[in-house]
Amino acid sequence: MNMKTAAYTAGERRLQERLLLGRRVEGDRLVLADATLVAALDGSRPLTAGERAALQASPLTARRLRQLAIERRAAEAGEVAADGWRASRGRLRAASSGELEALRTDDGWFTLHFLPAGAGWKTIVQLAAGAPFAPALLAARAPLRVSDGAGHTVLEGRLDADGECEAAWPFAESPAGHLQARGAGFAVELLNDC
Repeated sequence: MNMKTAAYTAGERRLQERLLLGRRVEGDRLVLADATLVAALDGSRPLTAGERAALQASPLTARRLRQLAIERRAAEAGEVAADGWRASRGRLRAASSGELEALRTDDGWFTLHFLPAGAGWKTIVQLAAGAPFAPALLAARAPLRVSDGAGHTVLEGRLDADGECEAAWPFAESPAGHLQARGAGFAVELLNDC
């Protein structure tokens, strides 16, 4: 899926969600139990056709489903933290010279990509699919922060469905010069909130 299609799909989903959740129906009430909604969210029991129709007809029930999904993501983010992963660190290698294209954390779980963008740079942090905490981190859309060796924020945000987050390079110096001057290191950290 290319970036334009992904952005359009995400935007379209948000619009559909707003339209569905923003509706008001006279006499609306919760038509499905929390246990049924939770089972649908975790995939242990799909909704029947009648349950899907009831969910679509009841904005109150749809809002409850959304709230349960938010709570589930928050719980999963807590599990990621409970699993012990809080940060990954990396260093520029002695052989690194010239402009950087990519840096990998020492544990191999994250890669920082640096791409020329006009007069500046774009930074992309990419989660390795094989990281033991990758499924939970992606499901939770947990907020991450990338910082240089001096603790300055390089990038902050949430991973997308592909396990990436990107932002403009925030400093005047090129990535190689900036990182080298600030301890030749970087960190990817889990944030409590973004």
